[in-house]
Amino acid sequence: MIGAVAAGVVGAVFVVSGVTKLARPQQWRAQSRELVAPTRLLDGVPIFEVALGAVLAVQWQRHVFGWVAAAVLAAFTVLIAVRLAQGRRPPCACFGTFSAAPIGWGHLVRNGALIALAILAAVA
Repeated sequence: MIGAVAAGVVGAVFVVSGVTKLARPQQWRAQSRELVAPTRLLDGVPIFEVALGAVLAVQWQRHVFGWVAAAVLAAFTVLIAVRLAQGRRPPCACFGTFSAAPIGWGHLVRNGALIALAILAAVA
């Protein structure tokens, strides 16, 4: 039961994140460039997030996709941590234009919690 709830929460976060990026793609891409995300990956990120969120939300193969979500969140977390270590604080771009605040340590804490939930979705 707890794994299903964790998958639902992580799934909802990914769906919201992807949809907000798709809602204003030009602004999201501009923010992502400030974060210096790998540009060759940017076009697929919102669609991938919506798809990953959907499969988690409906509990399809959640034991597999929980690990996928944890890996994706870990990659995002590493990117944020590297930028913070460099002293850079561009807009988060995590939730499209709805998250224009500069990145900070709170983003790492939030992502850590989401990684824990994704792992819980995978193993419980």
